[in-house]
Amino acid sequence: MKKILLFSLFTLVSFNAYAQEDNTDYELRADEKYGYIIDKSGKKVEGIVRLNGDAMNPWSNQKKVKFVAVPDIDKSKKKQKFKTLDADDIKEYVAFDENNDERHFEAVKYTNTKEGFNTATGGLSGNIKAFNNLTKSNQFAEVVTDGKIKVYKLYGYPTTFSAGGQIAVAEKETERMRKNPSFIYTKKGSKLKELDLKESKIITADCSYVKGKIASGSYASLKNDEKKRSGLGRLIKSQIDDVMSNVPQIVDEVILDYNENCK
Repeated sequence: MKKILLFSLFTLVSFNAYAQEDNTDYELRADEKYGYIIDKSGKKVEGIVRLNGDAMNPWSNQKKVKFVAVPDIDKSKKKQKFKTLDADDIKEYVAFDENNDERHFEAVKYTNTKEGFNTATGGLSGNIKAFNNLTKSNQFAEVVTDGKIKVYKLYGYPTTFSAGGQIAVAEKETERMRKNPSFIYTKKGSKLKELDLKESKIITADCSYVKGKIASGSYASLKNDEKKRSGLGRLIKSQIDDVMSNVPQIVDEVILDYNENCK
C-alpha cells in the first residue's frame, strides 16, 4: 500500500553536495531518514527526518516529528540540531528509507472516537486511554493511497497507566491497537470518515467499473460480508476485529482500482 517515489534531481544534488564537500559525510543514525516537510505556507523544505515512532509505538509518529533542513546540517558533527514539529507547525512530512520507499504523513483533523470509547480496562487506566484519544483532533496520519479517494492509516493511543490485574489486559489491548490501526478516508476533499466494508461500497458506487466487479464477486476482500449481530443489534466485538482486518485488503483491491479506473 506504500507509494514509491524517487528523490528529485534537486534533492539528490543537495544531499550529495553536503555529503561530498570537504570529503566529509554525515552518517545517518538508525532512526534518521532523508526526506522533507511541507510548511504551513506550502513550501517544501528538504532535509533529514527523525521519526518519533517505531514498530512498538507507531502512534508516536502521529504526535510529532524531528527535522533538520539541508542548510542547517553540520557535517562536522555526529549529532544535529533537530527541530521538533507537530501538526500545528507543518502540513506534512515525508521520510524515505534506503529503498526509496516513502512514508508520508499529513496533518489531519480527526478524533478517534472508536478507540476513545472502546477501552478494555476500567477506572483510571480506561479514563486515561479515553482522554488520550478524545483530546487529540489535530494530528498526523500516514497516507496509504492517494487519488480521488485518499486513505490514511491512524493508530489509537493506548493507556499510559495500568496496575494490578489491569496490567495484562492493558498490554493485550495495546498489542491489538499496534496491529489494527483504523483507516480513514476523504473523497474529493470531503470530511474524514472511517473506512469499513460498508463505506467502501457506498463511496465507489458512482463507478460502474468497480460496481460491476463488486456485483460479480471479483474482490476477495468483500466476499466475507456477513455480520451477525447481538440481540441489542450491536456488532459482537470479535466480529468488529474481523471486519476491520479486511480493510487493508479492501484498500489494496477496491480503492486502488477505483482511483486508477474511475475519474
